[in-house]
Order: sequence, then C-alpha cells, then structure tokens
Amino acid sequence: MAIGWRVGIRFAFVRIVSMTLKEKISQDYKEAFKAKDESRVSTLRMLNSTVKNKELEKRSKLIKSGNQEGDLDSRSALNDEEMIEVVFGEVKKRRDSINQYRQGGRPELASQEEVEAAILTAYLPRQMAEEEIRNQVLEAIKESGASGSQDLGKLMKVLMPRVKGKADGGLVNKIAKEELEK
Repeated sequence: MAIGWRVGIRFAFVRIVSMTLKEKISQDYKEAFKAKDESRVSTLRMLNSTVKNKELEKRSKLIKSGNQEGDLDSRSALNDEEMIEVVFGEVKKRRDSINQYRQGGRPELASQEEVEAAILTAYLPRQMAEEEIRNQVLEAIKESGASGSQDLGKLMKVLMPRVKGKADGGLVNKIAKEELEK
C-alpha cells in the first residue's frame, strides 16, 4: 500500500513540474475562486477568455487554409510561447490604460489596472534588466554590421528573436537607438 502512495506522489510531482502555462493559469484561477480573491479571479477569467478567443482565431485560420487533418482542438491550442505573447499583450494593455487613467485624473481605475498588471506579470518569464538588453544590443550590432540609425531595421531583425517575451519592445528600441547613435 505504501508503494502505491509513493508512486502517486511521484506522479503528482512530475505532473506539477511539467505543467503548461495554460494549465498553471487554470489551476491558479480555481485556487483564487476557492479563496474568493475577486481581483485575481476577474483578471484570470479575462485572461482565459482572451486565450480562448486566440485559440478560436487560430482554429478558424486552420479551417480557412483547408488544413483540417488531425485533431483541430489540439492543433489550435496555444503553446507556452503563444501564451506568453497573449499575457504580454494583456500586460501592455494594462500599462497603456494606467497611463491614460492617470492623465484623465482617475487614480482609482489606474490602481485597479496596476493590480491586474501585477497578477498577469507573474505569468511572464523574468524580464531582462536594462544592462542585459544593452549587452544583447551590442552583440546584435556586431552580428548585423549596423553602423547608424539608418540600420535600425537590420539590427532589430537580429535582436528581437533574442529578447522576445523577455524585454519590453519599447525599451529595446530605445536602447538600440542610443547605441546606434554613439
């Protein structure tokens, strides 16, 4: 009897470690619902809705392209990389809203958006520090042969795949321009 219990624990541990981002969000939603954490529940519900819409969009593209072989549900499900893009997009929306609410004199709405952004940020990979971004920019400048601001597009083509999902695009662009102007 004890062996079965240990195997069960080991399986549960392996299952938790290999959990996808979508499964993690779903589990956190259930836990927040049980804990009656309203701001977390509403934020994760909105995120789940956005994910579902992206999956439906992906599914319709598969159908329109005539690529209906196999299981459409599993092929239209978002992988972790796509999930990170969705979460990053939602965080960006919150940051834009925070700025607009502050400019409009609505600090209570801005603080609600800050709470949502903090909840969503927990699902993103660790963001690169400014110094790490600068190092990546310098390496990309060497690789791409960019020499001035006219080569920004060439530089970004090399740089963005390296920092995608790990750094804010606006900050990357700002640092890239600074380094090219030196």
